[in-house]
Amino acid sequence: MREDGIMRQGSAPDYSKNLAPTVGVVIPCYRVRDGILDLLDRIGPETTHIYVVDDACPERTGDLVEDSVTDTRVMVLRHESNQGVGGAMVTGYRAAIRDDCDIVVKIDGDGQMDPSLIPRFVLPIVERRADYTKGNRFFYVESVQQMPALRLQGNIILSFLTKVSSGYWRIFDPTNGYTAVHAKVLRHLPLDKIARDYFFESDMLFRLGLLRAKVLDISMDSVYRNEKSNLKISRLIPRFLVSHLLNFGKRVIYNYFMRDFQMVSVGIVLGLPMIVFGVIFGIVKWSTGSVAGVLASPGTVMLASLPILIGSQLLLLAIGQDINNQPDEPIYPDL
Repeated sequence: MREDGIMRQGSAPDYSKNLAPTVGVVIPCYRVRDGILDLLDRIGPETTHIYVVDDACPERTGDLVEDSVTDTRVMVLRHESNQGVGGAMVTGYRAAIRDDCDIVVKIDGDGQMDPSLIPRFVLPIVERRADYTKGNRFFYVESVQQMPALRLQGNIILSFLTKVSSGYWRIFDPTNGYTAVHAKVLRHLPLDKIARDYFFESDMLFRLGLLRAKVLDISMDSVYRNEKSNLKISRLIPRFLVSHLLNFGKRVIYNYFMRDFQMVSVGIVLGLPMIVFGVIFGIVKWSTGSVAGVLASPGTVMLASLPILIGSQLLLLAIGQDINNQPDEPIYPDL
Protein backbone atom coordinates (compact mmCIF):
# COMPACT_ATOMS: atom_id res chain seq x y z
CA MET A 1 0.00 0.00 0.00
CA ARG A 2 1.24 3.48 -0.84
CA GLU A 3 1.93 6.06 1.85
CA ASP A 4 -0.87 8.28 0.49
CA GLY A 5 -3.42 5.64 1.44
CA ILE A 6 -4.18 4.12 -1.96
CA MET A 7 -3.95 0.36 -2.17
CA ARG A 8 -2.51 -0.61 -5.53
CA GLN A 9 -4.09 -3.16 -7.79
CA GLY A 10 -2.32 -6.48 -8.10
CA SER A 11 -3.03 -10.08 -7.31
CA ALA A 12 -5.89 -10.58 -4.88
CA PRO A 13 -4.51 -10.73 -1.32
CA ASP A 14 -5.07 -13.66 0.98
CA TYR A 15 -6.69 -12.88 4.29
CA SER A 16 -6.93 -16.51 5.37
CA LYS A 17 -4.25 -15.92 8.02
CA ASN A 18 -6.61 -13.52 9.74
CA LEU A 19 -9.87 -14.48 11.35
CA ALA A 20 -12.01 -15.21 8.28
CA PRO A 21 -14.80 -12.62 8.12
CA THR A 22 -18.37 -13.26 7.04
CA VAL A 23 -18.61 -11.33 3.78
CA GLY A 24 -21.88 -10.34 2.19
CA VAL A 25 -22.10 -8.98 -1.36
CA VAL A 26 -24.99 -6.74 -2.37
CA ILE A 27 -25.79 -6.41 -6.09
CA PRO A 28 -28.42 -3.79 -7.00
CA CYS A 29 -30.12 -4.90 -10.20
CA TYR A 30 -31.88 -2.72 -12.75
CA ARG A 31 -31.61 -3.58 -16.44
CA VAL A 32 -28.61 -5.89 -15.94
CA ARG A 33 -30.20 -9.16 -17.08
CA ASP A 34 -27.54 -9.84 -19.73
CA GLY A 35 -24.60 -9.82 -17.31
CA ILE A 36 -25.91 -10.93 -13.94
CA LEU A 37 -25.49 -14.71 -14.32
CA ASP A 38 -21.87 -14.42 -15.48
CA LEU A 39 -21.18 -12.05 -12.59
CA LEU A 40 -22.62 -14.46 -10.02
CA ASP A 41 -20.57 -17.32 -11.46
CA ARG A 42 -17.36 -15.32 -10.93
CA ILE A 43 -17.90 -14.51 -7.24
CA GLY A 44 -15.37 -16.53 -5.26
CA PRO A 45 -15.71 -18.68 -2.14
CA GLU A 46 -14.52 -15.88 0.16
CA THR A 47 -18.07 -14.52 -0.05
CA THR A 48 -20.61 -16.14 2.27
CA HIS A 49 -23.80 -14.26 1.34
CA ILE A 50 -24.91 -12.78 -1.99
CA TYR A 51 -27.91 -10.46 -2.08
CA VAL A 52 -29.37 -9.78 -5.51
CA VAL A 53 -31.72 -6.82 -5.12
CA ASP A 54 -34.26 -6.68 -7.97
CA ASP A 55 -35.14 -2.98 -7.92
CA ALA A 56 -38.44 -3.45 -9.82
CA CYS A 57 -36.31 -4.37 -12.83
CA PRO A 58 -38.40 -4.40 -16.04
CA GLU A 59 -36.23 -7.25 -17.33
CA ARG A 60 -37.26 -9.41 -14.34
CA THR A 61 -33.65 -10.04 -13.31
CA GLY A 62 -34.77 -11.52 -9.99
CA ASP A 63 -36.82 -14.20 -11.73
CA LEU A 64 -33.87 -15.07 -13.97
CA VAL A 65 -31.58 -15.52 -10.97
CA GLU A 66 -34.08 -17.63 -9.06
CA ASP A 67 -34.72 -19.86 -12.10
CA SER A 68 -31.08 -20.25 -13.14
CA VAL A 69 -28.83 -20.08 -10.06
CA THR A 70 -28.42 -23.00 -7.66
CA ASP A 71 -25.76 -21.34 -5.47
CA THR A 72 -27.14 -21.48 -1.93
CA ARG A 73 -25.36 -18.24 -1.04
CA VAL A 74 -27.62 -16.28 -3.40
CA MET A 75 -30.76 -14.59 -2.07
CA VAL A 76 -33.08 -12.50 -4.23
CA LEU A 77 -34.63 -9.43 -2.61
CA ARG A 78 -37.38 -7.55 -4.46
CA HIS A 79 -38.81 -4.05 -4.62
CA GLU A 80 -42.36 -3.57 -5.81
CA SER A 81 -41.42 -0.12 -7.14
CA ASN A 82 -38.09 1.26 -8.29
CA GLN A 83 -36.20 2.92 -5.43
CA GLY A 84 -32.89 3.68 -7.13
CA VAL A 85 -29.46 2.26 -6.44
CA GLY A 86 -29.40 3.76 -2.94
CA GLY A 87 -32.73 2.20 -2.07
CA ALA A 88 -31.55 -1.18 -3.35
CA MET A 89 -28.36 -0.91 -1.31
CA VAL A 90 -30.21 -0.01 1.88
CA THR A 91 -32.35 -3.12 1.43
CA GLY A 92 -29.23 -5.22 0.89
CA TYR A 93 -27.39 -3.64 3.81
CA ARG A 94 -30.27 -4.39 6.16
CA ALA A 95 -30.38 -8.01 5.01
CA ALA A 96 -26.62 -8.36 5.56
CA ILE A 97 -26.89 -6.87 9.05
CA ARG A 98 -29.75 -9.23 9.82
CA ASP A 99 -27.61 -12.18 8.71
CA ASP A 100 -24.69 -11.03 10.90
CA CYS A 101 -22.26 -10.34 8.06
CA ASP A 102 -19.00 -8.79 9.25
CA ILE A 103 -18.23 -6.91 6.03
CA VAL A 104 -20.61 -5.88 3.26
CA VAL A 105 -19.39 -5.36 -0.31
CA LYS A 106 -21.24 -3.55 -3.09
CA ILE A 107 -20.72 -4.42 -6.74
CA ASP A 108 -22.85 -3.50 -9.73
CA GLY A 109 -24.58 -6.11 -11.85
CA ASP A 110 -23.48 -4.76 -15.25
CA GLY A 111 -20.17 -6.65 -15.41
CA GLN A 112 -17.88 -3.60 -15.09
CA MET A 113 -16.55 -4.73 -11.71
CA ASP A 114 -14.27 -7.74 -11.29
CA PRO A 115 -15.51 -9.95 -8.41
CA SER A 116 -12.01 -11.40 -7.99
CA LEU A 117 -11.03 -8.06 -6.39
CA ILE A 118 -13.40 -8.57 -3.45
CA PRO A 119 -10.59 -9.84 -1.13
CA ARG A 120 -8.57 -6.69 -1.87
CA PHE A 121 -11.47 -4.51 -0.74
CA VAL A 122 -12.05 -6.64 2.34
CA LEU A 123 -8.43 -7.04 3.49
CA PRO A 124 -7.81 -3.45 4.79
CA ILE A 125 -10.99 -3.72 6.86
CA VAL A 126 -10.00 -7.12 8.25
CA GLU A 127 -6.58 -5.72 9.16
CA ARG A 128 -8.20 -2.70 10.83
CA ARG A 129 -6.62 -0.24 8.43
CA ALA A 130 -9.94 1.13 7.20
CA ASP A 131 -13.65 1.22 7.96
CA TYR A 132 -14.72 1.65 4.36
CA THR A 133 -12.94 0.91 1.10
CA LYS A 134 -13.89 2.14 -2.35
CA GLY A 135 -12.60 1.74 -5.87
CA ASN A 136 -10.49 4.32 -7.69
CA ARG A 137 -10.26 3.99 -11.49
CA PHE A 138 -7.95 7.01 -11.85
CA PHE A 139 -4.72 5.61 -10.42
CA TYR A 140 -3.35 4.09 -13.64
CA VAL A 141 -3.02 6.32 -16.72
CA GLU A 142 -3.71 3.40 -19.06
CA SER A 143 -6.97 2.72 -17.25
CA VAL A 144 -8.07 6.36 -17.35
CA GLN A 145 -7.50 6.48 -21.11
CA GLN A 146 -10.25 3.89 -21.55
CA MET A 147 -12.82 6.12 -19.86
CA PRO A 148 -15.15 8.13 -22.17
CA ALA A 149 -14.19 11.82 -22.18
CA LEU A 150 -17.54 13.08 -20.87
CA ARG A 151 -17.53 10.59 -18.03
CA LEU A 152 -13.92 11.47 -17.19
CA GLN A 153 -14.74 15.18 -16.98
CA GLY A 154 -17.86 14.51 -14.93
CA ASN A 155 -15.99 12.32 -12.48
CA ILE A 156 -13.33 14.97 -11.94
CA ILE A 157 -15.99 17.58 -11.14
CA LEU A 158 -17.94 15.22 -8.89
CA SER A 159 -14.75 14.15 -7.12
CA PHE A 160 -13.95 17.73 -6.15
CA LEU A 161 -17.51 18.39 -4.99
CA THR A 162 -17.42 15.22 -2.89
CA LYS A 163 -14.11 16.24 -1.29
CA VAL A 164 -15.71 19.52 -0.23
CA SER A 165 -18.97 18.04 1.06
CA SER A 166 -17.57 14.94 2.78
CA GLY A 167 -14.23 16.21 4.13
CA TYR A 168 -12.36 13.28 2.54
CA TRP A 169 -9.86 15.38 0.63
CA ARG A 170 -7.50 12.50 -0.20
CA ILE A 171 -9.96 10.26 -2.05
CA PHE A 172 -11.04 10.28 -5.68
CA ASP A 173 -13.63 8.73 -8.03
CA PRO A 174 -16.61 9.14 -5.64
CA THR A 175 -19.16 7.68 -8.07
CA ASN A 176 -17.28 4.37 -8.09
CA GLY A 177 -19.77 1.79 -6.85
CA TYR A 178 -17.24 -0.88 -5.85
CA THR A 179 -17.19 -0.52 -2.05
CA ALA A 180 -16.86 -2.47 1.19
CA VAL A 181 -17.84 -1.45 4.71
CA HIS A 182 -17.58 -2.98 8.15
CA ALA A 183 -21.00 -3.97 9.48
CA LYS A 184 -20.33 -2.28 12.84
CA VAL A 185 -19.89 1.01 11.04
CA LEU A 186 -22.93 0.28 8.88
CA ARG A 187 -25.09 -0.15 11.98
CA HIS A 188 -24.24 3.40 13.07
CA LEU A 189 -25.24 4.98 9.76
CA PRO A 190 -28.73 6.50 9.43
CA LEU A 191 -29.80 4.26 6.56
CA ASP A 192 -33.22 5.92 6.35
CA LYS A 193 -31.56 9.27 5.55
CA ILE A 194 -29.07 8.12 2.91
CA ALA A 195 -29.86 9.21 -0.66
CA ARG A 196 -31.78 6.65 -2.67
CA ASP A 197 -30.67 7.77 -6.14
CA TYR A 198 -27.24 7.97 -7.80
CA PHE A 199 -26.11 10.40 -5.10
CA PHE A 200 -25.91 7.34 -2.83
CA GLU A 201 -22.12 6.83 -2.98
CA SER A 202 -21.39 10.51 -2.31
CA ASP A 203 -23.95 10.66 0.49
CA MET A 204 -22.41 7.55 2.06
CA LEU A 205 -19.07 9.36 2.23
CA PHE A 206 -20.74 12.37 3.83
CA ARG A 207 -22.38 10.15 6.48
CA LEU A 208 -19.14 8.26 7.07
CA GLY A 209 -17.34 11.57 7.51
CA LEU A 210 -19.73 12.58 10.27
CA LEU A 211 -18.86 9.32 12.03
CA ARG A 212 -15.12 10.03 11.52
CA ALA A 213 -14.73 6.70 9.72
CA LYS A 214 -11.52 6.03 7.81
CA VAL A 215 -11.95 5.61 4.04
CA LEU A 216 -9.32 3.97 1.81
CA ASP A 217 -9.12 4.07 -1.99
CA ILE A 218 -8.45 0.78 -3.79
CA SER A 219 -6.98 1.16 -7.26
CA MET A 220 -8.78 -0.77 -9.99
CA ASP A 221 -8.98 -0.81 -13.78
CA SER A 222 -11.79 0.75 -15.76
CA VAL A 223 -13.83 -1.81 -17.71
CA TYR A 224 -16.10 -0.56 -20.50
CA ARG A 225 -17.75 -3.14 -22.71
CA ASN A 226 -21.17 -2.92 -24.30
CA GLU A 227 -23.07 -2.30 -21.07
CA LYS A 228 -25.60 0.52 -21.06
CA SER A 229 -25.03 2.74 -18.08
CA ASN A 230 -28.09 4.25 -16.41
CA LEU A 231 -25.85 7.02 -15.02
CA LYS A 232 -25.89 10.27 -17.05
CA ILE A 233 -23.25 12.41 -15.36
CA SER A 234 -23.98 15.52 -17.46
CA ARG A 235 -27.55 15.55 -16.17
CA LEU A 236 -26.63 14.77 -12.59
CA ILE A 237 -24.01 17.48 -11.96
CA PRO A 238 -26.53 20.37 -11.40
CA ARG A 239 -28.60 18.26 -8.99
CA PHE A 240 -25.47 16.89 -7.32
CA LEU A 241 -24.15 20.44 -6.87
CA VAL A 242 -27.17 21.38 -4.73
CA SER A 243 -26.91 18.17 -2.68
CA HIS A 244 -23.17 18.66 -2.12
CA LEU A 245 -23.69 22.24 -0.95
CA LEU A 246 -26.33 21.11 1.53
CA ASN A 247 -24.06 18.34 2.85
CA PHE A 248 -21.13 20.74 3.08
CA GLY A 249 -23.18 23.13 5.20
CA LYS A 250 -24.34 20.31 7.47
CA ARG A 251 -20.78 18.99 7.86
CA VAL A 252 -19.31 22.37 8.75
CA ILE A 253 -22.03 23.18 11.27
CA TYR A 254 -21.87 19.78 12.94
CA ASN A 255 -18.09 19.28 13.00
CA TYR A 256 -16.93 22.82 13.71
CA PHE A 257 -19.74 24.40 15.72
CA MET A 258 -21.76 21.64 17.40
CA ARG A 259 -19.18 18.89 18.00
CA ASP A 260 -16.14 21.14 18.41
CA PHE A 261 -14.86 24.71 18.03
CA GLN A 262 -11.39 25.10 16.58
CA MET A 263 -9.34 27.15 14.10
CA VAL A 264 -11.66 26.21 11.24
CA SER A 265 -14.52 27.66 13.25
CA VAL A 266 -12.57 30.85 13.98
CA GLY A 267 -11.63 31.22 10.32
CA ILE A 268 -15.27 30.95 9.27
CA VAL A 269 -16.69 33.18 12.02
CA LEU A 270 -14.19 35.97 11.40
CA GLY A 271 -13.30 35.48 7.74
CA LEU A 272 -16.73 35.45 6.12
CA PRO A 273 -18.09 38.59 7.84
CA MET A 274 -14.89 40.49 7.00
CA ILE A 275 -15.12 39.56 3.32
CA VAL A 276 -18.82 40.43 3.17
CA PHE A 277 -18.21 43.77 4.89
CA GLY A 278 -15.31 44.66 2.57
CA VAL A 279 -17.26 43.77 -0.58
CA ILE A 280 -20.43 45.63 0.44
CA PHE A 281 -18.53 48.66 1.75
CA GLY A 282 -16.46 48.82 -1.42
CA ILE A 283 -19.49 48.57 -3.71
CA VAL A 284 -21.40 51.25 -1.79
CA LYS A 285 -18.44 53.67 -1.77
CA TRP A 286 -17.69 53.03 -5.44
CA SER A 287 -21.35 53.58 -6.40
CA THR A 288 -21.75 56.83 -4.45
CA GLY A 289 -18.39 58.11 -5.65
CA SER A 290 -19.21 57.25 -9.26
CA VAL A 291 -22.52 59.12 -9.12
CA ALA A 292 -20.87 62.17 -7.51
CA GLY A 293 -17.84 62.01 -9.78
CA VAL A 294 -15.47 61.78 -6.80
CA LEU A 295 -12.57 59.34 -6.60
CA ALA A 296 -12.34 57.22 -3.44
CA SER A 297 -9.63 58.26 -1.02
CA PRO A 298 -6.73 55.88 -0.22
CA GLY A 299 -8.19 55.39 3.25
CA THR A 300 -11.54 54.32 1.80
CA VAL A 301 -9.82 51.87 -0.56
CA MET A 302 -7.86 50.37 2.32
CA LEU A 303 -10.96 50.14 4.50
CA ALA A 304 -12.66 48.10 1.78
CA SER A 305 -9.72 45.94 0.68
CA LEU A 306 -8.07 45.15 4.02
CA PRO A 307 -11.03 43.19 5.47
CA ILE A 308 -11.25 41.24 2.21
CA LEU A 309 -7.55 40.34 2.34
CA ILE A 310 -7.58 39.38 6.01
CA GLY A 311 -10.88 37.47 5.66
CA SER A 312 -9.52 35.56 2.66
CA GLN A 313 -6.42 34.55 4.62
CA LEU A 314 -8.59 33.34 7.51
CA LEU A 315 -10.73 31.28 5.14
CA LEU A 316 -7.63 29.77 3.51
CA LEU A 317 -6.40 28.84 6.97
CA ALA A 318 -9.76 27.20 7.69
CA ILE A 319 -9.61 25.24 4.44
CA GLY A 320 -6.09 24.03 5.20
CA GLN A 321 -7.12 22.91 8.67
CA ASP A 322 -10.16 21.13 7.23
CA ILE A 323 -8.02 19.26 4.70
CA ASN A 324 -5.72 18.09 7.50
CA ASN A 325 -8.71 17.00 9.57
CA GLN A 326 -9.52 13.96 7.43
CA PRO A 327 -10.07 10.84 9.59
CA ASP A 328 -6.88 8.73 9.73
CA GLU A 329 -7.82 5.99 12.21
CA PRO A 330 -10.56 3.35 11.83
CA ILE A 331 -13.41 3.62 14.31
CA TYR A 332 -15.05 0.18 14.17
CA PRO A 333 -12.80 -1.56 16.72
CA ASP A 334 -14.17 0.89 19.30
CA LEU A 335 -17.83 0.74 18.28
